[in-house]
Amino acid sequence: MHNFYSDTQTKPTRAMLETVLDAEVGDEQRGADPTTSALCARVAELLGQEAAVFLPSGTMCNEIAVRIHCNPGDEILCDRTSHIVNFEGGGPAALSGAMIRALDGERGIFSADQVAAAVRSGSRYEPPSRLLSVEQTANMGGGAVWPLAAVESVVAVARENGLALHMDGARLMNAVVASGVPADRITAGFDSCWLDFTKGLGAPVGAVLAGSEEFIHKAWRFKQQWGGAMRQSGVIAAMCLYALDHNVERLADDNALAASIAEQLQQLDLVEGVLPADSNIVIFDLAPDGPDAATLVGLVREDGIAIGALDRRRVRIVTHLDVGQAAGRALMDSLTKHLSRSGATP
Repeated sequence: MHNFYSDTQTKPTRAMLETVLDAEVGDEQRGADPTTSALCARVAELLGQEAAVFLPSGTMCNEIAVRIHCNPGDEILCDRTSHIVNFEGGGPAALSGAMIRALDGERGIFSADQVAAAVRSGSRYEPPSRLLSVEQTANMGGGAVWPLAAVESVVAVARENGLALHMDGARLMNAVVASGVPADRITAGFDSCWLDFTKGLGAPVGAVLAGSEEFIHKAWRFKQQWGGAMRQSGVIAAMCLYALDHNVERLADDNALAASIAEQLQQLDLVEGVLPADSNIVIFDLAPDGPDAATLVGLVREDGIAIGALDRRRVRIVTHLDVGQAAGRALMDSLTKHLSRSGATP
């Protein structure tokens, strides 16, 4: 099976797994796991922050950040397609009592003017505008990469209006490789940000949330409340360090394969539109006279290919280290068979 369903499907390589054998470990809660401490220090430096904490998932990074930045009744400004709106089980409301004010960005990228227009007036009848969240890359925008100028413009208007700033960096390194802009320049001005290791970086578990020393002190309190320390977490952190050493530059291969797939999809009869492929995500829409998304997913699965249906006529393909050029050719052979009017399955 060639699995293009998501880059969360990556499996650790043997070389990555072997790093665990030599990892120094200790009690993470007491700051005595040297491998985890090294990972947190490295990510904090990479993102231009003072400190960091190792967490099981990116969702936990987002939810802890929201809990720190917001009081019950506060409002978060973010794109309508963002992860905290659509894929975290209502976490901001359930865990922090926070409201969402969704912005209609272009492929997940909103403007400084939209932020300024959305900030509440301060009336006692309105929820206080408290936090601005940016997702880099914008998943449901087809892996759209926020240009640095766009990031800096929304940071500036957020600061002018007294908002805290958070970056969902699930695929931040895909953006870094695609744009050539260092991570700490993209995250400059943000009060919190994080990096995921379980997507294109290929590790099986883990994300690192970064911020000021004070912010991370508070983050540890919520980590404790919501599940506690991971103890000898160096066995996981070692694979994340391996990912930083070996799997960052190769993200260019994933981005290039996604761009190639997007270009080829545009030539197929039963594809109605393809979002620009800035990084490693390809999203496309199916023509009315073609199969619906669920049917297409089933058809290509019979050919040994896994892809995802986003809604009735929208499909997502994600490239990663486990699917190379050969898998890409197999994918396009299958899609060409099912999405060409001459050969499409009724």
